[in-house]
Amino acid sequence: MASDPKVHVFEEVAKHNKTKDCWLIIAGKVYDVTPFMDDHPGGDEVLLSATGKDATNDFEDVGHSDSARDMMEKYYIGEVDQSTVPLKRTYIPPPHGQYNPDKTSEFVIKILQFLVPLLILELAFAVRHYTKKE
Repeated sequence: MASDPKVHVFEEVAKHNKTKDCWLIIAGKVYDVTPFMDDHPGGDEVLLSATGKDATNDFEDVGHSDSARDMMEKYYIGEVDQSTVPLKRTYIPPPHGQYNPDKTSEFVIKILQFLVPLLILELAFAVRHYTKKE
């Protein structure tokens, strides 16, 4: 590790969230894991999902081996300014479809989906019955 580590602002680190440019924050340290993306046993999706946040809990929950922890040293690029890291990530709920208080149109469609095939079947039997030669 460098004797005088570079200090990165959280917003700067969060911008590096692509397969060809991926930085992670783990235990207050910043790692450029771009060269490791193809070699990560969990796949690059796991690393990409840990970008833009403090990934310490994600890293610790997996239970990485000592060799994995030693391997991290070669990807170390500096420290993160802890005052710029958001305390909690704001939750943005997924957009909901429009609320339709009048469900009659949906009900009519379901009834028609049931009745139309029955009417066609009844018509087929009627045609067969009246056109049948005795």
